[in-house]
Amino acid sequence: MRYHTPQSFEAASEIAANATGLTRFLAGGTDVLVQLRADIVCPDDLIDIKQIAGVQDITQQPDGGWRIGVAVSGAKMSEHPDLHNEWPGVVEAMDLIGSTQVQGRATLVGNLCNGSPAADSVPAMVAAGATVSVSGPNGTREVAVEDIPVSPGKTSLAACELLTAVNLPARGANAGDAYLRFIPRTEMDIAVVGAAVSLRLDGDKIVEARVSLGAVAPTVLLVDDAASAIIGTTLDEDALANLATAASAACNPITDKRGTVKFRTHVAGVLAQRAAKIAYERARAQK
Repeated sequence: MRYHTPQSFEAASEIAANATGLTRFLAGGTDVLVQLRADIVCPDDLIDIKQIAGVQDITQQPDGGWRIGVAVSGAKMSEHPDLHNEWPGVVEAMDLIGSTQVQGRATLVGNLCNGSPAADSVPAMVAAGATVSVSGPNGTREVAVEDIPVSPGKTSLAACELLTAVNLPARGANAGDAYLRFIPRTEMDIAVVGAAVSLRLDGDKIVEARVSLGAVAPTVLLVDDAASAIIGTTLDEDALANLATAASAACNPITDKRGTVKFRTHVAGVLAQRAAKIAYERARAQK
């Protein structure tokens, strides 16, 4: 195995482009290092990108948005009060991943590129309208988070492309977000169902919304019908009922030992309602 420590994303992409065998990028390492130790994966080229300037920075941009470096850990996100205040759903979703030790290394980008439909941070990022910066031989492009996973364990990235940062839009006034999941245990488990909601108010009326679901389809879902069900409402009982119906209708889950199709479909509607209520109260508190 060849171990590389490039000093720029361009160099990292060039190494990957010239590689002839199996390649892995190393940022947090909570997946790839475990796979290495278990002899599940043995890359010919391991490209450690932690030496690149800015990869561990959390920066608020001039327009009010946030740029989260590719190697920023969940622990660092949790310790950033301004980021947590503006995007609590995203930070709290990331905080659900693994143990305290894992939190010291796990990253948003790693959770996304692992390609799991049950990834906790991904629905929260999708609901937030987050994008990722993608670097490759042809330069840098911005891609919506929901366009990165294409199937379990697979992404839309080319072999020589890598993510360099997560970009969250400006939060603005009268807005809130939330992420909830159902798991069989209280800790250290992956989502059977996950639901994220981000919304904005004008007075008490919802004027913008995004709803995302995890672990109920081959990829994380952005559910436009669920968002439409609550836009223009004050999140009354009818709106909540319509939200649950739309969320459940979007599901295409499997039955396995952790949950049946019927169970996951029902819980998706319940969690969407609960996440919407939390996001709504957070938005009202911003007035």
